[in-house]
Amino acid sequence: MAKITPTPEPQRRRTLLPRLGALLTAAGIAAGSLVGGLAVASPAAAATEDTYVIGTDTTYAPFEFNDGSTLKGIDIDLMNAIAEDQGFTVEWQQLGFDAAVQALQSNQVDGVMAGMSITDEREQTFDFGDGYFTGGIQFGVLDSSDIQSLDDLEGQTVAVKTGTQGQTYAESLEEELGLTITPYAETTDMVDAVKAGQAVAYAEDYPVIGYGITQGSGFRLIGEPALGGEYGFAVNKGENPELIEKFNAGLANLKASGEYDEIIATYIGSGSDNGSGDAEQTPPLGNGENFLIGTDTTYAPFEFNDGSALKGIDIDLLNAIAKNQNFTVEWQQLGFDAALQALQSNQVDGVMAGMSITDERRQTFDFGDGYFTGGIQFGVLDSSDIETLDDLQGQTVAVKTGTQGQTYAESLKEKYDLKVTPYAETTDMVDAVKAGQAVAYAEDYPVLAYGITQGSGFRLIDEPALGGEYGFAVNKGQNPELIEMFNAGLANLKASGEYDEIIATYVGTDGSEGGSGASAEQAPSDIFSITAKYWPTLMQGLGWTLLSTIVALVAAFVLGIIFGFGRLSKILPFRWISTAYVYVFRGTPILIQAFFVFFAVPQLLEGSDIKFSPFVAGAITLALNTGAYMTEIIRGGILAVDPGQNEASRSLGLGHWKTMRKVVLPQAFRIMIPSFVNQSIITLKDTSLLSVIGLAELTFQSKQIIASTYMSAQILTVVAVIYFVVITLLTLLADRLERKFNS
Repeated sequence: MAKITPTPEPQRRRTLLPRLGALLTAAGIAAGSLVGGLAVASPAAAATEDTYVIGTDTTYAPFEFNDGSTLKGIDIDLMNAIAEDQGFTVEWQQLGFDAAVQALQSNQVDGVMAGMSITDEREQTFDFGDGYFTGGIQFGVLDSSDIQSLDDLEGQTVAVKTGTQGQTYAESLEEELGLTITPYAETTDMVDAVKAGQAVAYAEDYPVIGYGITQGSGFRLIGEPALGGEYGFAVNKGENPELIEKFNAGLANLKASGEYDEIIATYIGSGSDNGSGDAEQTPPLGNGENFLIGTDTTYAPFEFNDGSALKGIDIDLLNAIAKNQNFTVEWQQLGFDAALQALQSNQVDGVMAGMSITDERRQTFDFGDGYFTGGIQFGVLDSSDIETLDDLQGQTVAVKTGTQGQTYAESLKEKYDLKVTPYAETTDMVDAVKAGQAVAYAEDYPVLAYGITQGSGFRLIDEPALGGEYGFAVNKGQNPELIEMFNAGLANLKASGEYDEIIATYVGTDGSEGGSGASAEQAPSDIFSITAKYWPTLMQGLGWTLLSTIVALVAAFVLGIIFGFGRLSKILPFRWISTAYVYVFRGTPILIQAFFVFFAVPQLLEGSDIKFSPFVAGAITLALNTGAYMTEIIRGGILAVDPGQNEASRSLGLGHWKTMRKVVLPQAFRIMIPSFVNQSIITLKDTSLLSVIGLAELTFQSKQIIASTYMSAQILTVVAVIYFVVITLLTLLADRLERKFNS
């Protein structure tokens, strides 16, 4: 598609965001009619096996795109076939369109093959081969629409993309048909506008619409292509004439052999039989089984908690697949790393958490079919001066540990002299940039875009990179029937159009607008509104915090008495065991203990079918950890009692245990009260650490709210106040008890 511009600089278009929202665009006409008659085949060029570096775009389906494993598309397949025919090789340089053209002008590449329209202005700078594709603008309408021709558009509203030939074409019909023309920034904006009823049709290059139809977008074409122009392969003017000669000869041969037609037909559909929602459905494969699925809950728009329910692309998609295939899903809300560990320890049956499919992960997990194509971008504050990657030179950027965002930033580290700082969560990165500790953060573009719709105050720079497929995972060799049901259900949802609806609900295009429902209700921004909206959720978290604290303290007190006496016992094995218990649980971090109880214990007891819920695992961890400190508090309290008290009791004929019960312990208990109170407060605060295993306590709930609103300062202030009030009340109660016992 040619973007209208008065300069010779190739400004085809801003590439589409490589997300499934972009695949919701509609389709084109069969390509066989585009090619002329047979040409006389010319001999292949001399087999000197030259290698040429060719720059291309990677986000302009169907001409070039990455499906998660390979670079493909009309341009890619066509040039590869020409190279094979003419006896040379191609090394692809995957760049954005503008970057590819700049690379050609600076002789970084030998040519550009990227859906580039041949114009008079561009021919002043570049030499073009023979045109290999004739483009054109058409209107796309929903399959269910009554519109059959251009005449049916009379008096209607149509969507166009700003600054494109689609806009020029629509404006040429504006007076004749009485059209109302609404401009949008991206193709996916136009698609969403039509689906939401804000327009009845959208104008776009017909190959882009055509590819969308082959992917089940639910659209069809009307009218005939207009404002058509030739797409060409370009080299710098006066350079590489032999490459142009080979291109032209090979193109002629492919057209003569019919291979050209086959390549075009592979990618462009007409929309007559696709996306209507009438495709054959695979019958349900399930029998009502229930599966426990681990997920993240701080990765909007894929999974997040809006204060009332768990939702997102992953949640809605798997729930819909479960319904389609007759099984049920029980969600285990964990962090990403914890979800993977829970799967490996068989605490859950599968993981659905925006998980990229990689070769390394395939060694451990089996994946269903990819359900979303992601990509990494940088987010910067709206007020930032940074506009391109070049502006990041020498700056600090935030990344999330172990993600493709970190991989992407590391790949740019040397080129731009970046300082890469890792964080645990997306919200941590956002806060780091807002606090001035970094100037940008790297994240999957749908997550960035969703945050922008929620008022995060950020914008995107550059184009997505490292696009890969997201997949549903189970342990390798286990639950093959679950993978089979997932794949069958996913195919059914795509065929029916429900898949497209789920994606469009959450994914906006550039942060300026959400999908059909992603930004319908903006999160409140002031602290009082946030408190009012999320108060029930925070109180639910506080309830779990207090319950786990009480259960842990009761169990810890019992353990403290047992092992406290054990530490004073004259029975060596008992004393050794008690001492070892104290050393182990005071000498290791509580996070390690939580992971051990929740993940390692079930694996060590393999075959026993023991699975801990987050609450049970959290309570056990807190009890064991606090019990070790209680042990020392009780031992210290007993030893603090004047030894003369024990001797006096024994002189009166009281036995050891009666002396302890009647004389020593009452005095020791009074001494221990301040330490008990301090430990109780510490235990209450330690519950926040158990959010890592999915215990839905106060800190866990606050993370969910921050993930969906990006209002970390307000939420954390409210949470801090709640903790302060609860701990203050607990301290006042303890002071009163202490005065009562000491009176």
